[in-house]
Amino acid sequence: MITSLLIANRGEIACRIIRTARAMGIRTVAVYSDADAQALHVREADEAVHIGPSPTRESYLVAERILAAAKATGAEAIHPGYGFLSENAAFAQSVIDAGLVWVGPNPSSITAMGLKDAAKTLMAKAGVPVTPGYMGADQDTAFLAREAAKIGYPVLIKAVAGGGGKGMRLVESADAFADALASCKREAAASFGNDHVLIEKYIASPRHIEVQVFGDRHGNVVHLFERDCSLQRRHQKVIEEAPAPGMDAATREALCAAAVRAAKAVDYVGAGTIEFIADGSGALSADRIWFMEMNTRLQVEHPVTEAITGVDLVEWQLRVASGERLPLAQHDLTIDGWAMEARLYAEDPAKGFLPSIGRLELLQFGEAEGGRIDTGVYEGAEVSPFYDPMIAKVIAWGDDREEARERLGAMLQDTAVWPVRTNASFLVKALQHPDFAAGTIDTGLIGRDGEELAQPPVPSAEALRAAAAALVPAAIAPGLRLNAPPRRTAWFLLDGEKIEIAIDAAGSDEPSNGVLVTEQGQAWLLAPWRRDGTHGAADGSGAILAPMPGKVITVDVTAGQSVVRGQKLLTLEAMKMEHALTAPFDGVVARLEVTAGQQVQVDALLAQIEETE
Repeated sequence: MITSLLIANRGEIACRIIRTARAMGIRTVAVYSDADAQALHVREADEAVHIGPSPTRESYLVAERILAAAKATGAEAIHPGYGFLSENAAFAQSVIDAGLVWVGPNPSSITAMGLKDAAKTLMAKAGVPVTPGYMGADQDTAFLAREAAKIGYPVLIKAVAGGGGKGMRLVESADAFADALASCKREAAASFGNDHVLIEKYIASPRHIEVQVFGDRHGNVVHLFERDCSLQRRHQKVIEEAPAPGMDAATREALCAAAVRAAKAVDYVGAGTIEFIADGSGALSADRIWFMEMNTRLQVEHPVTEAITGVDLVEWQLRVASGERLPLAQHDLTIDGWAMEARLYAEDPAKGFLPSIGRLELLQFGEAEGGRIDTGVYEGAEVSPFYDPMIAKVIAWGDDREEARERLGAMLQDTAVWPVRTNASFLVKALQHPDFAAGTIDTGLIGRDGEELAQPPVPSAEALRAAAAALVPAAIAPGLRLNAPPRRTAWFLLDGEKIEIAIDAAGSDEPSNGVLVTEQGQAWLLAPWRRDGTHGAADGSGAILAPMPGKVITVDVTAGQSVVRGQKLLTLEAMKMEHALTAPFDGVVARLEVTAGQQVQVDALLAQIEETE
């Protein structure tokens, strides 16, 4: 058995691996960048090594520094987690060449499944059904456009080296193809160092269903049933569950058998996921489910599989990497109950899901029977602009789907984070959506109803009255009204907005300068209203400010140019995602303060739009 383990990752997955390794008596080594010097995974590991500056390309993606850290600490093995170098075959080989144990599949398996086009060709030969599309080497824009037209719109452009929803664009017409292709290639090059793409037919009512597979070095391969990851926003998974709603025994058997064939076709070792796309326009059927790709690593959503099978997948990874056989055979694995996982992000749904950064002055997770929290942060930690803005994975288990859904909703509603914004209330609304509650979901649900789901909740009158009482001096008695209980109202500021609240309580002997109202997974700051308070720029000013630190990728207008409301002005890259900034109204670009490639700080003036008469 491995005795010491370096985790070549950060955040919640690093903490997750440390937890299992500690239970197995394995010494752990963390690596960290400048931004992560005080991170939770650094605190929890037995030892930690600094590997460079905050940007990933100068730290977590530098294989030489990670190998040097393993050598310096005497680590026997390296676990890559997910993301970063986890699916980098060259890195896996370098670990093996250094005489270390690689906790993952053989480099040849990563190579075989790492590029979506080659993987699909291989799967077709193995008898695994694949979606129609173009997977060739010709990357000429005009040629790809012609292939898209042959396939028939709508189509998906997908980076062959992509993953995690990045490097993917839905194109619904020929007119939009060139721009979508250019954007996809830019994002693919920046995220994966490879801008090659494939084109595939877009299924109108798609469901994303995946199968957890596991192999050992003795030729054994098993599946641990399926997960449904259909609730997505811009191809990024939002809520995952296991098993999949509407999956009957025959379809499950056919799907999981195909996943095992796929794994055996590449002599797979360790944890992996075979991802399928299913036609969700009717009942699930094996002849309407097609292979999409394989993730040759542990998945973000692996806890739901652990919850329904009772298996610790990280423990299995470490045992298999140590040369042991799989702990269980296929006939030993069964489904027990239902599990759901929600990804809690530091982002503001009311502002287009822009990442929210800063210090977590309040971090409070809800609890429920069968609940689990996987996190890489703590109260007082910083959410930085350099990495994925995940705060935690919130997982709930129940005897059936409805119980798991209710428990997950309760956990999210009791979650409170401040002043960083989160998507908790968005997740609660998604769980309550009639289609999700009924299990009749497809990947387009949020695209259709996301605007309504993203509307911020309003605190209840009861919560506001209770908070207001803590801001009012007890010496100020409530006013009297004829034939009515004593009552008065007062003005306050709720997140900076003036609000009138009825005061029914006596007030406080030591009134506060501000009270946090936490409800529905949201937090608001209620403060006394002061006339001399400062105010920001008025709405409609036309100032286009950077919503976060980032890099200007494209500038699509010039100074003096006329623009219309909603027209893209420029694209900002931050937290590994592209964010298009648009004109707030019809007008003229009066000022243009940035150029492509420029780094900007939060609230930096990027452009000024003047309204036309």
